[in-house]
Amino acid sequence: MPELPEVEAARRAIEDNCIGKKIVKAIIADDPKVIDGVSPVDFKASLEGKTIVAANRKGKNMWIELDSPPFPTFQFGMAGAIYIKGVAVTKYKRSAVKDDDEWPSKYSKVFLELDDGLELSFTDKRRFARVRSLEDPVSVPPISELGPDALLEPMTVDEFYKALSKKKIGIKALLLDQSFISGIGNWIADEVLYQARIHPMQSASSISKEDCATLLKCINEVTEFAVEVDADCSRFPSEWLFHYRWGKKPGKVNGKKIEFITAGGRTSAFVPELQKNTGAESAKAAGKRQQVKVQKIKHNDSDSQDEEPEIEETAAGKSKVKQRGTNTKRASTNKKSKESNSDDENDSDESPKKSGKAKQNKSSKGKGGDQKKKTRGTNTAAKRKLEESDDEDDTDDNDASGDDDDSEQDKDQKLSSKTQSKGKMTTKQMAEPRQTRNKPSKKQK
Repeated sequence: MPELPEVEAARRAIEDNCIGKKIVKAIIADDPKVIDGVSPVDFKASLEGKTIVAANRKGKNMWIELDSPPFPTFQFGMAGAIYIKGVAVTKYKRSAVKDDDEWPSKYSKVFLELDDGLELSFTDKRRFARVRSLEDPVSVPPISELGPDALLEPMTVDEFYKALSKKKIGIKALLLDQSFISGIGNWIADEVLYQARIHPMQSASSISKEDCATLLKCINEVTEFAVEVDADCSRFPSEWLFHYRWGKKPGKVNGKKIEFITAGGRTSAFVPELQKNTGAESAKAAGKRQQVKVQKIKHNDSDSQDEEPEIEETAAGKSKVKQRGTNTKRASTNKKSKESNSDDENDSDESPKKSGKAKQNKSSKGKGGDQKKKTRGTNTAAKRKLEESDDEDDTDDNDASGDDDDSEQDKDQKLSSKTQSKGKMTTKQMAEPRQTRNKPSKKQK
């Protein structure tokens, strides 16, 4: 893809070969996707008879200045290129026009013939380029929206550091932003970050002033050198990442492994061994992750009602989620129920009944919360009825302890039949039949 060095090489080729010459013929392609905002007829009329005065560039945009406006403006896109027949413009991803080559190319969008017979063509095979006819290119988009040119308007270290400190996006994405700094494309961004030993994803605001100075130095050196050799990649230094980044599989540069990630929406080559993602933002993010882990550990160790739910197996074999805090409350309620019920039982039968209760509690454990509430409600009602019956018996003539036993057993049987008919057995009835002991009457006392 053409970047600052390639566009600058095209500008210099026009400046060296076309200045002061008149356009005698123009052929404009009928391609509204590339020829933007002007018809081929009007574009042709604005060019023919005009003299080329200068060739200008900002970022990856170039325009030819004529002796009167409007001026043809070229945004190179992904495959835009300038060819001058008989002149080698650049060897980067393209070659000079040969005598046996198709001319003008079928991909030509703007063809110009000059008064000395020299021919110039702007081609775009992939049709991502944009060609416009503008009265004042620098005052309207896209050129008016560009940041300082990486080659012609270099920043100072203080300006660069101050600009980066306000940006919290990844440094690679920021370098590709043409409104921040114009002219840097994908391969230049990867090259300067590799040479500065900065990770493509590192937050721009986390880069130290020292590293900012190093990065700015690399930007200036890489762009200047690439322009000096007319973007001829064969003349780039052998230690540059550029020579090793184009393979389909990760290679090595200076013995270090190259890896690829997506940064700023583009495939990015970097060397993990040398380019570490460090800085305040990375440390802050790591600290947050550690804090979350500590909070989770404390949360799991807590015995409060708000802690993590645990999985408990029900009597039916299905798992359900219960809160340990809720279980603690229910256990306390069951304990109180056991103590109140044990007052009515024979001391000699206490051990067997406790065993029965333990078996009953184990078998009933795991039922739904609603069923437990119903069971407790039934137990309470049953006890109240039983106590009322006991009071009535105490006021009656209970001269014989045997009659008391029969009366108590009859009441128990009636109560049991009532609760069983409603399908709500109490905790003790589910374990074993209720047993009573001789209760002395008031007269005996």
